[in-house]
Amino acid sequence: MASVRPFRALRPAPEHAEHVASVPYDVISVDEARQLAAGNEHSFLHVVRPEIDLPEATDEHADEVYEQGAQALRALADSGTFVRDDEPRLYVYRLVMNGREQTGIVGLVSAEDYDNDVILKHENTRPDKEDDRTRHILAQQAHAEPVMLTYRGDDAIDAAVARAMEGEPVYDFRAKDYVQHTVWAIGEPGPLVEAFGALDALYVADGHHRSAAAARAARELSGNDEAGHFLAVLFPYEDMEILSYNRVVKELPVGKGKFLDQLRRRFEVEEALFPEPEDYGLVAFYLGLEFGWQTLALPATERDGVADTLDVARLAEFVLEPMLGISDPRTSDNVAFVGGIRGTEELERLVDTGEADVAFSMFPTSPDELLDVSDAGELMPPKSTWFEPKLRSGLLVHTFWD
Repeated sequence: MASVRPFRALRPAPEHAEHVASVPYDVISVDEARQLAAGNEHSFLHVVRPEIDLPEATDEHADEVYEQGAQALRALADSGTFVRDDEPRLYVYRLVMNGREQTGIVGLVSAEDYDNDVILKHENTRPDKEDDRTRHILAQQAHAEPVMLTYRGDDAIDAAVARAMEGEPVYDFRAKDYVQHTVWAIGEPGPLVEAFGALDALYVADGHHRSAAAARAARELSGNDEAGHFLAVLFPYEDMEILSYNRVVKELPVGKGKFLDQLRRRFEVEEALFPEPEDYGLVAFYLGLEFGWQTLALPATERDGVADTLDVARLAEFVLEPMLGISDPRTSDNVAFVGGIRGTEELERLVDTGEADVAFSMFPTSPDELLDVSDAGELMPPKSTWFEPKLRSGLLVHTFWD
């Protein structure tokens, strides 16, 4: 059964929350982080992207980067910008983007549950990224950024969340990207702890590397009960929205016209009315202004896995591997991934400027597909899901020190 428990959060004083809260470390480059944090000593980017406070030539995996992040977190904690909860709490965290609400519970989940597949995964992790996140956790003695988890909806959890939202929020602000972030403290966490304990499984939605790193850190700090639990925001899967995760191929093995002819011989290809596919099983692709947007229909797979039926898997099976020689998208230098939040305009830009030869606009993976793949014990192809809106970092931090 799933374990969710309250914690004594380290968090910004309400008057500082909007200036502390930052985007997650992995959705921006170092240069973008420097620009966002410029002139804002309270920005949590100083903690999750500490290389911004070191010389530009610094290797992001250098020892001084991890030391800088730990110092930045301690400095914020000691500055009066942050406060420490006097007792363990759970929190409700609501995000509103373009009129759509997504409301979850902030608490600690168990590294043991992660290791024992009570918390199910749907993606492999890259060793270098897992190593990096583990070093940050160990250096900071904290889980600075939450993992996004999901679960199958539960009436008891919904009722407890509704009760908590009747009170005054701890934080309520609109970020520069126009997403509204509202956080409430839960006065009595017991019913929620009990309700989550009745669930058979939780699912990693966004944050596979942070989850894997937290589990590794827990093993290295065996005996430290706080380190054995990591920070998560848990949303009912019915609330989740997944955007497409698109692909661009940098170099085609043949000319663009010949590649289009090859596609037409293998698949049903039509001129696209829109650059976003209208349905499951369709992929829009762009070869440049001369050719415009085209749509191809993916064949059904004969492979047995649940994950093999996903559009991203079938694109790899029928196009990327046999036609373009991309056998492993995780390691190939010839393919790149573009989150759906950047829009198809970014795909057009990459092709029109010559940075890529072809772009593929995908139909989004659904939350149901994510749960089905996870329940089957399978893994999706890399970069199958792009979740929006993104959680803000720095609003609630879990530390292993008082």
